[in-house]
Amino acid sequence: MKDLENKKIIVTGASGGIGNSIVEKLSEKGATILASGTRVEKLEELKSKFSKIKVLKFDISQNDKIEEFIENATKELNGLDCIVNNAGVTQDNLAIRMSIQEWKKVIDINLTSTFLLSKFAIKKMLKNKSGKIVNITSVVGHTGNLGQANYTASKAGIVAMSKSLSLEYAKKNININCISPGFIKTAMTDKIDEKFKEAIISKIPSARLGEANDIANAVLFLTSNLSDYINGETLHVNGGMYMA
Repeated sequence: MKDLENKKIIVTGASGGIGNSIVEKLSEKGATILASGTRVEKLEELKSKFSKIKVLKFDISQNDKIEEFIENATKELNGLDCIVNNAGVTQDNLAIRMSIQEWKKVIDINLTSTFLLSKFAIKKMLKNKSGKIVNITSVVGHTGNLGQANYTASKAGIVAMSKSLSLEYAKKNININCISPGFIKTAMTDKIDEKFKEAIISKIPSARLGEANDIANAVLFLTSNLSDYINGETLHVNGGMYMA
């Protein structure tokens, strides 16, 4: 896939398992990556593996600094072709126990920050008259999930927001799409109780958890020229657990 050569791409949440795989996949295909996250040691590990990776520590909860982050990242990359909004958080609780702080934290980081990252990336892309945005959502944003009213609302909101943004900027040659992962094998899912994990897998037709690389492959497709006529869509990567 040579069309990613010299593409300049920001990946947030790059210090996590899925983010790592996304960065590695895009780098292997020739893209120049600005890997952002909060764990510097993980970012430096990525940088040591590939020559075309730049790193920039940033916490996307700092809404008032997101415009500055996009500005700095674009300068580091010497341009901007794509952004992959992968960073996010969970803070689970049953609805009647969920504090307003737990609600706001997840909504602010997952939804508001993704909006702002998209907004300021779009401003850069308008100057180029092209660009791609890939927003990472979740299967539970479509199905709902116990104890995750805040998280599911934030992920469902990203889908609706992405559709609206795609309508606004399709004529400007800017593609905005979502990837909705199912249950993916990461350090987080490794900590799940085995009985609960078995219950999850029993609901997946493919009878297994997904791999981080499965999400990276979907990102590769949506950042490449192969997806130029796809806009406002959500690509479900969940082993058949949810079929839209």
